[in-house]
Amino acid sequence: MASIVKILRVVADPNRLRILLLLKGEELSVAELQEILVMGQSTISTHLSQLKQAELVEDRRTGKSNLYRLSSSGASGAGSLLVELLDRAKQEIPEAQEDQAARRQVLRKRQDKMRSFFDSVAGRLGKDYVPGKSWKSLAEALLRLMPPLVIADLGAGEGAFALLLAERAKKVIAVDSSAKMIEVGREQALRHDVMNLEFRLGDMEEIPIDDRSVDLVFFSQSLHHALHPECALKEAWRILAPGGRVVILDLVKHRFEEAREMYADEWLGFSESALEAMLQTAGFSQVETSVVHKELETPQFQTLLAVGNKEDSICEE
Repeated sequence: MASIVKILRVVADPNRLRILLLLKGEELSVAELQEILVMGQSTISTHLSQLKQAELVEDRRTGKSNLYRLSSSGASGAGSLLVELLDRAKQEIPEAQEDQAARRQVLRKRQDKMRSFFDSVAGRLGKDYVPGKSWKSLAEALLRLMPPLVIADLGAGEGAFALLLAERAKKVIAVDSSAKMIEVGREQALRHDVMNLEFRLGDMEEIPIDDRSVDLVFFSQSLHHALHPECALKEAWRILAPGGRVVILDLVKHRFEEAREMYADEWLGFSESALEAMLQTAGFSQVETSVVHKELETPQFQTLLAVGNKEDSICEE
């Protein structure tokens, strides 16, 4: 681990403190840090290299670039010192507030890119190939349902699955961030005279549904589009009534990098252990995960099913 002296020497530079403050709240690439801080690529890279050597930041490969974040080890024994330094820096560095505003703008651009993809395929998504969407995996999930229920379908797209759920559910609320997807979904519900299906425009991380108002939350091949999957799961816990359940169908972690551009994927699936940990952190109990389908054609995507319960005894904040 890095020594306290080395850490203090590294964070003495105000620009490196600005970088640490940004990475405290979000994983960011070099290009995004350039845009926020208005600095050259070589300058940013040099700062990041020094912060990595001090064990203050770490990175992970995503597509053609790396995303940087605060080190999970927190520089070992110096973790509390770093937290205190960053709290002080937030108050004392003049550019800190402006940096955070620029960071939010950068994240909005990420989300806009994803929405643009889904806007472009609205009306034909069901006709095109989408990794992990199979009737076998959907059937596995439906076996776990006990209608009539009030169900939230998050990242619902055009609402094909929501329409299926509405056949037996008390009510289905389909949420998606693409206005065109919502428009297509509403038209389909009207065409099929489905009265218990409501479409709402919104984000998985800020779900437009009241607290404790649904019995079941469903993520069908949508969680890997969330910028922060753990936040989406916490939101799912919020809107669930005590005794409710969450059901997730997503891709098993894979290495098909082209999915980021082809399908606007933010994450290349999830491992069973990672998804289980996120569900437990969000407050869910009796979490179960299993791989329910494997495609035969390359890249042989696998579908992961996860379920969790919101216990009656859990106290909400």
